Amino acid sequence: MIEELKERVLAGGQINRAEALRLAEAPLKELTEAADEIRIRFCGRTFDLCTIINGKCGRCSEDCKYCAQSVHYQTACTGAYELLSTEKLVEQAKYNAEQGVLRYSIVTSGKRLSDREVDAVCESIREIRAQTGILVCVSFGLLSEMQFEKLKRAGASRVHCNLETSERYFPQVCTTHTYRDKIETLKAAVRAGLDVCSGGIIGLGETMEDRIDMVLTARELGVKSIPVNLLNPIPGTPYEHNPVLTNEELCRTAAVFRFLIPDASIRLAGGRGLVGDKGKMCFKSGANAAISGDMLTTAGITVQTDMELLKNIGYEVKLNDE
Repeated sequence: MIEELKERVLAGGQINRAEALRLAEAPLKELTEAADEIRIRFCGRTFDLCTIINGKCGRCSEDCKYCAQSVHYQTACTGAYELLSTEKLVEQAKYNAEQGVLRYSIVTSGKRLSDREVDAVCESIREIRAQTGILVCVSFGLLSEMQFEKLKRAGASRVHCNLETSERYFPQVCTTHTYRDKIETLKAAVRAGLDVCSGGIIGLGETMEDRIDMVLTARELGVKSIPVNLLNPIPGTPYEHNPVLTNEELCRTAAVFRFLIPDASIRLAGGRGLVGDKGKMCFKSGANAAISGDMLTTAGITVQTDMELLKNIGYEVKLNDE
């Protein structure tokens, strides 16, 4: 079954939901080896590496149950601040560019940035693009098409807005905005001429069916960058007692995602440091991208460590579309 579906994908075909569910039950070694073969065919040895900066921290009105920045939960997340200055954002962009990072994403807390905040960050993006060669991605919440057009003109190239999980399971994760809100945000970004990046978190209590349905939605929307976050159970959040998923489960999930969107950047994101090998096994199971450095409120893996790891397993850090 694995061989049959692999050959179909290699020939340019697609697998459906039922077939993806069958793959999810397949022997792990055979599944991950097939996914890696698909990855090599469609993406070669390129590895897409990005970093993020917490551009606006804390006091978030949304009730996402995994998040340390929500005002609904008592967590150890302290030091909330408003939008960072252009000087600070440019400084960090330069630092990341000098380390060979390809993309630099500015991420802000809250449901959405205001028009005033969008104008301010547009100035920051113009300065980043003028002073560095790094690509700028933005994760500013549920913005409008007009706001995305401003960001595009300023020099942003990609919008991040995670679906998080399936439409079925999303109400168990967040009640202050809807799955449809996220889909409309991604569509607005595409209409504005921006690339989109959208994945989710595994370990929320969802099923493999939910993960597959999330990626099928992303596939329908034309998403080619799929972040895969491993839940880091934050004390004080409703998910603080969720068990951390195993490395094998992470690899199985990434492999199935590779079958579903064979030419995508399957991007290991938050929680990668919770697996002992820093993602090495997963990078041989279909994943070919990562967020490096610190996450929003938790420590990550340094860029230098990642660069050495990727060199040792034969990857070349460059954009998948180069």
